Amino acid sequence: MPFTALHPELGRIDSTQPDLGAGLAWSQVHKVSPRVALTCPECAWGVHAKHSPNRVRFFCHDAGRPPECSLANESWEHHMLKLEMAGAVRAAGWFAELEVAAADGSWRADVMATSPDGTRRIAWEAQLSPITVEDIQARTDRYAAEDVAVCWVSPHKRPPVWLGAVPSIRVRVPEQAQAPWVVDDGLGGFSSGTWSFQEAELCQFVRWVLHGLLSPCQSRSARREVMRIVDGEHHWFRRSLWWTSRQSAEAQDAHEQERLRREEAARQRAEAARGREAQRKKREAEARARREQWLATPEGRKARQRQLELRRLKDAQVVEQRAAARRLQAREADERARRRAEAQERRARKLAAEQEREVRQQLFRRELDRRAPAMGEAWWALLSREEAKEVFRTVFDAAWRREGVRVRIPPGGGAAAGFAYGVPVHTSNRLYGIVRPCPALLPLAPQLTYHQVFALNAQEAEALEANGLRADRITRLDLAAR
Repeated sequence: MPFTALHPELGRIDSTQPDLGAGLAWSQVHKVSPRVALTCPECAWGVHAKHSPNRVRFFCHDAGRPPECSLANESWEHHMLKLEMAGAVRAAGWFAELEVAAADGSWRADVMATSPDGTRRIAWEAQLSPITVEDIQARTDRYAAEDVAVCWVSPHKRPPVWLGAVPSIRVRVPEQAQAPWVVDDGLGGFSSGTWSFQEAELCQFVRWVLHGLLSPCQSRSARREVMRIVDGEHHWFRRSLWWTSRQSAEAQDAHEQERLRREEAARQRAEAARGREAQRKKREAEARARREQWLATPEGRKARQRQLELRRLKDAQVVEQRAAARRLQAREADERARRRAEAQERRARKLAAEQEREVRQQLFRRELDRRAPAMGEAWWALLSREEAKEVFRTVFDAAWRREGVRVRIPPGGGAAAGFAYGVPVHTSNRLYGIVRPCPALLPLAPQLTYHQVFALNAQEAEALEANGLRADRITRLDLAAR
């Protein structure tokens, strides 16, 4: 499916040009009778003008074409890329010829771009089939031998192995009919000491290259690994050659010169340091030689003898100091052991005393608990029945007068022998207080410290206080004792 054909009279014609490049209208070769005897420029087989379904003009081989014709074996994607590159070249103001072969057949350019003055030529090659780096470099060298620059173009999603080894780019094929072809690999910029990927529409990229705004630039060996985010993931790519601007090329050169300057400065500093170290070792060796020479003299031998004596004395002092330190440590260790033993003995005596005191207290409380009923009975027997009733009336009146609450008097209106720890009186919903607990029994009733206690008079209040009850918990009724 070539875009070019050989006319029997006009020579080479190009279907991508409005006048076919020879002053012909398409209608003069398309579906005319008798048919024009057009031939393929590659295999010389007969071809005829044809339209694709989307109205792309091309030349189709007649039946029975040779199977080895490379133009006939190119894919539709290959043809569309050639067509796009030719359009971009012409839009930039250069001449574009498709499927141009060398006179000796050593190369055939998909699109040959020629400057308006005819002094420059750049071949644009759509490379879709696999090829090694060595082979594509050899083909690039064949172009260079005839003073033809070249740019290799791949439309594959995966970057080919030769991308960055020769002047080359990768283009992103548009998914929609009107969308542009985009260069997304091979175009780079240098900034802050590193290369980065740049993108541009293919038409704009071709214009920049043809007008000299972009040129191939070799990446320095230390800056070939470039990070790029692909599908949300970080990937590293190795690029040895970039299409880039003069500013980026100069920025890389300046950065490389600065790197070399720093490396040279570091090398000179290291060399100076090595020189200083060599001088120091030399001085030390000379000093040792002078010392050995002096030590061989009588004065040197005497000095050496004195030095040895001083060293022996110093070593003896060090030994004595270490022995004294060990003796001091032993004494300190003995003193610490003695203090620990004394402290343990004191703790043991204290624990024994506390245990003895606890035993005595338990014996006292058991004895007190045994005697509690008799003591409680004797305590309440100090009051007559009428005096006991008066005590409770006084508590009743005081509660009503002071707090406006009514307290319940225990059944019988007085005390019994069972109330050795005092008589509890209640309001409707709570314990109001304890009336006349026996002071001698307070050790058996520690809960009394949390309640209000009513004492007959100041004498009973003092007795309660003396047995451990807080004064603010005691209310004196100020009644006369019998």
